[in-house]
Amino acid sequence: QVQLVESGGGLVQPGGSLTLSCAMNGSDFRLHHLYWYRQSPGKERDLIARISVGSSTNYADSVTGRFTISRDNAKNTVYLQMNSLKPEDTAVYYCNALHYSDSRRQYWGQGTQVTVSS
Repeated sequence: QVQLVESGGGLVQPGGSLTLSCAMNGSDFRLHHLYWYRQSPGKERDLIARISVGSSTNYADSVTGRFTISRDNAKNTVYLQMNSLKPEDTAVYYCNALHYSDSRRQYWGQGTQVTVSS
């Protein structure tokens, strides 16, 4: 039973920083591409960051230069470092893992709320 467990969400002031963590319990963490998505009420879930098995990264235009995705294979954990936060970043953030060669192996975290407000 593969699970992704998220932590690190909370309330932060505009301009502040927050780091999200997502740990996977299961095998073959190193063989999964990892993603962060976010979703606000009434909106679709948007992809905001990706890190591949080989640790190459990609970001949505809305977060480029402010957010950093990283992975620690020894800890089976992916992180999202968020800086210069804006009220528009308020959303539920979800991590996702996708096996590099088998799309049937895809898993979602439970979501963690990030609220940016003064």
